Amino acid sequence: MSLFELVSISFALSLDAFGVAISLGFKHILSVSKKMLFIASFGFFQFFLSFCGLFIGKLFNQYVFMVPSYLSGVIVLLVGIFMIKEAIQNKKQESIIMNKAIFIILGISVSVDALMIGFTVISRISFLFTGFTYTLFIGFVTLIMTFFAFLAAFYLKRIEIIERYSEYIGGIILILFAIKMIILG
Repeated sequence: MSLFELVSISFALSLDAFGVAISLGFKHILSVSKKMLFIASFGFFQFFLSFCGLFIGKLFNQYVFMVPSYLSGVIVLLVGIFMIKEAIQNKKQESIIMNKAIFIILGISVSVDALMIGFTVISRISFLFTGFTYTLFIGFVTLIMTFFAFLAAFYLKRIEIIERYSEYIGGIILILFAIKMIILG
């Protein structure tokens, strides 16, 4: 695998986390520590699941190919619906989607495609150390992209109309993203 291919794959895999993070960044009650937990969770699970795919390889390719995208799409759809529901109810306190389990659930849901890349692309690499460094790179790119998503959301929230409707916008973005994940796989 060339460096260009690795960077392209890493960037493409990080876009799921980027979209979810920018939507979450619109939440008024999301503290810096929670943002850091999301950044770490998204980066870790991109690394971990692609690394698992490296070991599992081609065994489940024909059985798991479409299921993860649908499952991830449903999870992201539910989070989007919860965000809009809470915006309608005008809740400013800790929301149900910000509990501790959501860091793991969303981390895994935006990283399932990394498992598939591990199955199909990274498992072809003959040296374990090379595969390990590739999966670390994938996790690192996701970590950086998630950081920039939260940073972008911070500045976008300062625009009055975006700030006023930020939770609606975040929920709608998640719902549209989930529909894409469900339909296109």
